[in-house]
Amino acid sequence: MTQADAAQQLAEMAAAQEELLRAVAHDLRAPLRHVGAYGALVRESLCELPPDTLNAPGTQEALGLLSSLEQSARRMGRMIDGLQALLCASRAPLRAEPIPLARAVAQARAALAAAEAGRAVQWRVGTQLPTLRADSALLQELLVQLLGNALKFTRQSAQPCISVHADEAAAAGQAAFTVQDNGAGFDPAHAAQLFGLFQRLHRESEFDGVGAGLALCRAIARRHSGTITASAVPGGGCTVRLEWPAAAATESCA
Repeated sequence: MTQADAAQQLAEMAAAQEELLRAVAHDLRAPLRHVGAYGALVRESLCELPPDTLNAPGTQEALGLLSSLEQSARRMGRMIDGLQALLCASRAPLRAEPIPLARAVAQARAALAAAEAGRAVQWRVGTQLPTLRADSALLQELLVQLLGNALKFTRQSAQPCISVHADEAAAAGQAAFTVQDNGAGFDPAHAAQLFGLFQRLHRESEFDGVGAGLALCRAIARRHSGTITASAVPGGGCTVRLEWPAAAATESCA
């Protein structure tokens, strides 16, 4: 097989994968809406039963099963949302420009204001953050996911702290930075699966989410020829490190 044939085969495989994602994300919506709508109708009908019948063990069991069905439908909806976000990130035109990371972090924090409301979170944002060459919308999506995760996993911390700092150990032409928190962390033995689609290292009863956010971050980093890794200590927080193309010194920022 020639190099051109291999490249063509890879392109065809990527196109097939993209088509599958599109079909799954689109075609599952209709039956999922039916599940939600019919479940609500059944619940409404049961709740109109006479009190004695409504409070009977069989009826209460049916209502409990309906709750599980509705919860699963909502979860599946969030999973489809995750697939669509992944598809959009892989298909959107890449409009790379110089973007000061400090500005992008401030915008992401503003977008997460509701998630932070009522909490005393200590933010430590470095003063020497690099300027990246990135698509503004995709970088913003990545930072919202990473900072949102840090907020989520520090929810049970007595003194939550989230840091964003530059890392000097980057390859030529690259900039590196880290997002660190002092939250729940995870078992480092499972770090390899962290960026897989729908992979979770915590029970949903502990922390919400379907495990699509970090897969999206990896896709965005790869589109920029960047890398993303994570390390953690159970109960001792998590550090996500990104290495990303740096803006050239001659480029100006809008």
